[in-house]
Amino acid sequence: MKNLIITDLSRFTNPAIVCIALVDPESGVCYRPLPYLTSSQCKALNIQPGTIISGDVSLKPDNVKPHIEDANCEGLKFVGTSSADEFKNVLLQTLSPGASAGFGVQFENGQKFIPHDTPPATCSIITLKIEPAKLAIFEDRYKPGKIKLSFTDSDGHRLQYLSITDRGFYDFAMTHQHDSELGKVQKLIHKQEEIYIRLGLSRCFEAPDGRKGYWLQINGLYSFPDYLKELRHY
Repeated sequence: MKNLIITDLSRFTNPAIVCIALVDPESGVCYRPLPYLTSSQCKALNIQPGTIISGDVSLKPDNVKPHIEDANCEGLKFVGTSSADEFKNVLLQTLSPGASAGFGVQFENGQKFIPHDTPPATCSIITLKIEPAKLAIFEDRYKPGKIKLSFTDSDGHRLQYLSITDRGFYDFAMTHQHDSELGKVQKLIHKQEEIYIRLGLSRCFEAPDGRKGYWLQINGLYSFPDYLKELRHY
């Protein structure tokens, strides 16, 4: 049995299931349970970013890159909630200097996916530390309720209009798409000392224009020393 800290709680189009990522604070190894947990399971276990859970967790022997974190998980139990320092430490354990370095891919300007025939072998999710002023959140004007994020990483590379799959942010945006609360989140972020994002790769997907690959998405966004509590609740 291992104690692990939840670092990501990501939504799907199907609201009945969610994708979580857990990090072992002793080794820094990241796990993604498969099959995906149901929303009701997550609610019963009080799973949120920062939740500590225990269970029998092991990487699947037949993982295919880039999703090398896929894992078998059994007997998951709620243990407690990590402190801010404990949560930040697991983010630091998975920290990369930039998107290109983290995935081992040289991204071109405007590139938001990695072609399916050249998947990165290193991982499918990384942590980046972003200067608050170099990050912007906004509503997708073509899809009400959807939110996008643009940022510049520590290597100076600009990534724009990435989908935010962070469940807390999505639920908040859907609830407040007709008021100014999303602007409140933006202001809070810009006042923070540190911002960390969990940048992940989707499963292989072919866009309507024929581009097929692993698409960049924001699986989690965390601010220190403060966070907006409305984003982290059921």
